[in-house]
Formats: sequence, structure tokens, C-alpha cells
Amino acid sequence: MKIICIGRNYAKHIEELANERPSEPVVFLKPDSAILPKKMPFFIPPFSNEIHYEVEVLVKINKVGKYIDKKFAHKYYDEIGLGIDFTDRELQSKLKAKGLPWEKSKGFDGSAVVGEFYPKEQFDLENIKFQLFKNDDLVQSGESKSMLWKIDELIAYVSQYFTLKKGDLIFTGTPAGVGAVQPEDVLVGTLEGKDSFRVKIK
Repeated sequence: MKIICIGRNYAKHIEELANERPSEPVVFLKPDSAILPKKMPFFIPPFSNEIHYEVEVLVKINKVGKYIDKKFAHKYYDEIGLGIDFTDRELQSKLKAKGLPWEKSKGFDGSAVVGEFYPKEQFDLENIKFQLFKNDDLVQSGESKSMLWKIDELIAYVSQYFTLKKGDLIFTGTPAGVGAVQPEDVLVGTLEGKDSFRVKIK
């Protein structure tokens, strides 16, 4: 399975990191070893001084597809979830400054939190609301209507380059409010009020 991630898909997040607004989706991959095992804490890696949380709506692909037309994209997923794209922000900034790939800052072990999935029929896919709490304080709040590219557009776009397979995950981008984690922090993600994941930082 692949973990396909979309960067810079919310305008306010682009602004908070002072990034250039892209003309097409920014795509990068995480290896399957990036998935944090269920009920395991996230251990800040020894090479990092600045790990940021980025909460994101997830889409789980349900069948093989290539060159998918946007009008048929809805047939390629049945479930919506929530997760975190943990990012080594300091390392990412250094790599970006040199024009190098981001993978080391995005794909390290445990960097992909995958919460519970729910049938997509439970959601208004044009306006999915989601939140992230750190130590009970709200730190990120988003809604899918603010995505620059919506879910079906992303599936159509990504499938031009990568054959999508059953079980592949698409991380659809993060809204504003990203920030650093510290040992003993507790992160809780909610999807339309439903708890999707709870992660303790070590």
C-alpha cells in the first residue's frame, strides 16, 4: 500500500508557512513503515528538534484505478478518516532551501497517524469538519470546503501518475494551526465530532 500526501491544499496553511501557492497539487509519498501502530505512542526521533503535527482528512482507496476521470472518482473510495502527517519542520526547511526532496522530514517511522475510518455516507463530502486538540486545547480546525483541490479532484490528479490500489491512503492536506509537539503531549483528532485517534507523545 502507498501513502500519498498532498501539500499546500489550504490557503491559510500556505500563508502561515510563507509558502508559494501552487498551481497544481503538491504530491509526496510516505512509506508504509511510516504508519504509527495503533495505540502506540509517538516517539520524537533522536535526529529531530522540531516535530510538527498536521491533522488531515484521509481517504482510503477501495479498488485499482488509473487515469480516473473526476466524475468517476467517487467510486474509488467508501471511507473517510483522519490522521496526522508528522513533519520534521527544521529538516524540511533545510531540504527545501537546497531544493532537495522532503522524504526524510516526512516519511520517517511513525510519522503517519491513521485514525478510525467511517463510511463516507456519514459526511457531507463538500464540507467535512475536523479538529485537532493538544492537551485538550483546540489547535487546528478545518473543513474540506476550504481545500484548494477537493477529494475527487485529488484522486483524478494523483491517478495520472500513480496507479491507485486497494488500501492506498491519501492524506488530503492540513489547515492552518500546525505546531510543535513536546514529550507528554496528548493529541486527539475528531471528525465531525467523532473521536478518530488519540496519540501520546514520548
